[in-house]
Amino acid sequence: EAPSPFLDPTMRAAMQAQAIALATAVHYQSAGTVEFIVDADRQFYFLEMNTRLQVEHPVTEFVTGIDIVEWMIRIAAGEALRIQQSEVPLHGWAMEARVYAENPLRNFLPSVGRLVRFQPPAEASGVRVDSGVSEGGEISIYYDPLVAKVIAHGASRERARVRLRDALNEFAIRGISHNISFLTALVDHPRFRAGNLTTDFIAEEFPLGFHPEHVVHDDPSQLVAVAAAMHRRYRERAARITGQLPGYERPVENDWVVVLQGQSYPVRVTAIPGGHLVDHNGRLYQVLSDWQFGQLLFRGTINGEPICMQVERRELYLRLWHWGAEIDVLVLTARAAELLATMPAQPHRERTGIVCAPMPGLLTRLLVQVGSEVQAGEDLAVMEAMKMENVLNAHRAGRVVKILAQVGDSLAVDQPILELA
Repeated sequence: EAPSPFLDPTMRAAMQAQAIALATAVHYQSAGTVEFIVDADRQFYFLEMNTRLQVEHPVTEFVTGIDIVEWMIRIAAGEALRIQQSEVPLHGWAMEARVYAENPLRNFLPSVGRLVRFQPPAEASGVRVDSGVSEGGEISIYYDPLVAKVIAHGASRERARVRLRDALNEFAIRGISHNISFLTALVDHPRFRAGNLTTDFIAEEFPLGFHPEHVVHDDPSQLVAVAAAMHRRYRERAARITGQLPGYERPVENDWVVVLQGQSYPVRVTAIPGGHLVDHNGRLYQVLSDWQFGQLLFRGTINGEPICMQVERRELYLRLWHWGAEIDVLVLTARAAELLATMPAQPHRERTGIVCAPMPGLLTRLLVQVGSEVQAGEDLAVMEAMKMENVLNAHRAGRVVKILAQVGDSLAVDQPILELA
């Protein structure tokens, strides 16, 4: 983001002076990036200079109003730079999120596959999307997993943050694992909102990893209202099917129970012009939308306030994506909800000794052989994919009894590599 919420004007000016001194000393003539790292005592240290554009350059372009790419080309063509340092003010705030083909549930390991659906948010005032992919394209193991960048600008940090959150909320990708839910939850995290950030943020706030189904909204009423209205739409469609057998008609009931994140919400849903009225314990939610079956985005209003969330029907469930949460919702009759509440939880199953590929890639090294005794956490093999080397560790102590893949094999996700006993 730019400007940094951690820097004060004095510190920013000192960094700027050092960057200018470095570029001047080497007679640098192009776009470039001078990087510093800052400690908790606000002491900063030179890290490196990249003699090129960085992937973060759109935030600088937003807050300065300068097209850096254009000037890089002009300078390369021999033109003189016509901008003085005093003519580079900061206007507002900008944030950029990198959308990656990676799986936050697997410690952010890269993901590959075909982009079955690729629907970026619409560019609007203060929102920019940079991407080099399209629907139907394939994310392979041979390149960087960056899929797109979403950049938002606003007069204040909060305005830029809300625009970025809402843009990410509308970014729909299917076919590969991606980090959009993580990014959205991160942008909406209380510490991020406060600008209280360090390089240990993820380890401190997500010590057990990121799980989108555990993201909890303070007020789930919007999720309940949308799920209830969508279920009513599906029931209305089913009731219109012709030729239904006598006694097996699909009636349109009004009373349901919405079950999400372990909680039950009894609702009454009735049709109104342009949408539905959802009554939950006497609180009324007027859900208006022109959503059509098959659309990934549910856009509309709830009691006049705009709402947008991603939706998808998966057999008996409705899956909803909203502000970082990915929630499977059941809408049931009261009797079915009672039966569900009495069902015993599924027992936990012990992990087997099979070590599998956590992602597609090339097996470059095997560090053990049959008969090797290993301890929990010990390195077993090395895989390479998307410009990264990943070391696979033993999840428990044991002895290697089988080698199931060979060095040089191209492995699919979850393909067995070796077995521990």
